[in-house]
Amino acid sequence: MAFEVQKGTLYVVPTPIGNLADMTPRALETLKNVDFIACEDTRVTGKLLSLFDIKNSLVSYHEHNKKKQGEEILKRLQNGESASVVTDAGTPAISDPGEDLVRLCLEHGVPVVPLVGACAFVTALSASGLDSRRFCFEGFLPADKGEKLDVIKSYKNEKRTVIFYEAPHRIEETAKLLLEILGDRKVCVARELTKLNEEICVIPLSEFCGKLQNTAPKGEYVLILEGAKDEKPFFEGLSIEQHVGFYMKQGLDKMNAIKACAKDRGVSKNEIYKHFI
Repeated sequence: MAFEVQKGTLYVVPTPIGNLADMTPRALETLKNVDFIACEDTRVTGKLLSLFDIKNSLVSYHEHNKKKQGEEILKRLQNGESASVVTDAGTPAISDPGEDLVRLCLEHGVPVVPLVGACAFVTALSASGLDSRRFCFEGFLPADKGEKLDVIKSYKNEKRTVIFYEAPHRIEETAKLLLEILGDRKVCVARELTKLNEEICVIPLSEFCGKLQNTAPKGEYVLILEGAKDEKPFFEGLSIEQHVGFYMKQGLDKMNAIKACAKDRGVSKNEIYKHFI
């Protein structure tokens, strides 16, 4: 099917995260027909294009030059050129500086057209068996340990499935912190997705931490963590008398047991005391 790109338009083009067969015909046609391609690493994208016999102009656009280069790309688009933005692997603008370029274009009235394609966290989530109706995507955690701790703590009571990306050299520290702060819960660990050594397993977080002590981590990880469970209070199902009796068996006198019961239930001690009059 013939495909014609629109001038003055930015195309968000996903590339394979491993298996080249995941490159869509529409993505290939777009990369072939735009005036230029903004990419994270010209060497990586150049190799990909050569595999599909595509010759096009590449412009380096990454985290360290995105402000200056983004303005240059915007000018070219405003002058009527068309462009694709790609990342080294997967969907641009998802935990990626392409997000800034998309925002810049939208702020200046430049049309942005997204294409469907490979995305690591969506791929992993679909094979996790964890709740996909409600989830939140954190992406890469901060490298600074203090900042990382703050982010992880913010998910202590998060009931939705939580998704992280992590690099191999930080995965062991991150897994230990997740276990320490969030407790032992089910985690889907995915790495090398769609590649020869693809690994996807769903195990307790404690077991994953143990495995990391005996194996050298390879490849970037997707961690899909089960949401926090509603914990029922220990006194659920107990009558007021039984609740107070529980504390008296622990050694408290009757009045202090009544106070403890009232505190548990979020009521005044008089509300509990009247049951014993």
